[in-house]
Amino acid sequence: MDKPVSTCDLCDRFRDSDDSGFRVLRGVFRSYGGRAAFHGPVRTVRCFEDNSVLRALVQTPGEGRVIVVDGGASTQRALLGGNLANFAASNGWAGVLINGAVRDLAELRAANVGVFALGHCPMPSQKRDEGQLDQPVRVQGEWVRPGEWLYADEDGVVVYPTAL
Repeated sequence: MDKPVSTCDLCDRFRDSDDSGFRVLRGVFRSYGGRAAFHGPVRTVRCFEDNSVLRALVQTPGEGRVIVVDGGASTQRALLGGNLANFAASNGWAGVLINGAVRDLAELRAANVGVFALGHCPMPSQKRDEGQLDQPVRVQGEWVRPGEWLYADEDGVVVYPTAL
């Protein structure tokens, strides 16, 4: 993984800019993974309490990318747990941001992948084979599109159309 990029430094850089491409996702995400900071180009998943599409995606080559999952902000069922985090780590994903819940917290901390989520819940996801891949998603009021770059660390999460 490349050297971490500070979200605070990026916000300082864009503080007085009128560049509408720079977005800060609200500070409601918590770090659960083995990497506290990560960044990379985005792939997106839209699903609700069903991680079938996410399960398939983490088993493909990540090539340093970040998965952004719009889980509808549900914390009733976890969309990512230890098994999927280990798949993501072993397949080269830099991180996963879940607009929803995760589970298996000890396993997530041990996985060599960044994991940010709204919260955690022990209930597993449903398996209905529903969801959409690589569509624009709305996360905490901001649009995130496939191919944009996401930067995450303990201070927050920012998104920009290209690498910074």
